[in-house]
Parts: sequence; structure tokens; C-alpha cells
Amino acid sequence: MKKFQDIEAAALHSLLETQKIYLIDVRNDDEVARGVIPGAIYITLSSIPSVDLSPLENQTVVFYCHAGVRSAQAAGFVAEKVEANIYNLRGGVLAWANAGFGLIELK
Repeated sequence: MKKFQDIEAAALHSLLETQKIYLIDVRNDDEVARGVIPGAIYITLSSIPSVDLSPLENQTVVFYCHAGVRSAQAAGFVAEKVEANIYNLRGGVLAWANAGFGLIELK
């Protein structure tokens, strides 16, 4: 059973303005080089199983990738490991950009 929810770009934008969330970009290096959603942390999908997930306990966590497929995998994996409010950005960074929201360079 799916233990995470999808979130639309506009809802994520509002969420980012109102509360602290963990926003995790699971794309590849070349994709991230084109820009990230402001506030994002970059962790490749393949690295997720080896990351300490304990800081995510009881937090709001949103995963995203290019189109929403890889981030759904990450969200599903993490949802099985920690108790948190976990979301997948439906449509990924493409939906974010199509909604008119910008990207920034990862620092």
C-alpha cells in the first residue's frame, strides 16, 4: 500500500512558504546542474538506501525528480523506513517549471 501522497506544484509552492520541509531532489548530477527547486537537498536515488533517514522522523518530506517516477520510488522506500509526512511532487521538476516556478543553481 502506498504510504505517501502526491503533491501538485502549486501546493508545494504554498507549503514551502508556510512551513519547514525537507525537499529532496533525487535526480542525476547532469539534471541537477540545470537547477533545483529553492531549498532542495540533493541526494541521488541510488544513495537513498545508504542515507541516515532518522532526521526525517516526524517531518514533512517532499521528493522530486524530472517527471515524478524516480521520486515516487524514493518516497515509497523512505515511507517504509520512517514515520513522516511524505510526498512526491507529481510531474516532477517539469510540472514545477510548467507552473511558472523557478529553479536556482545548487550551491
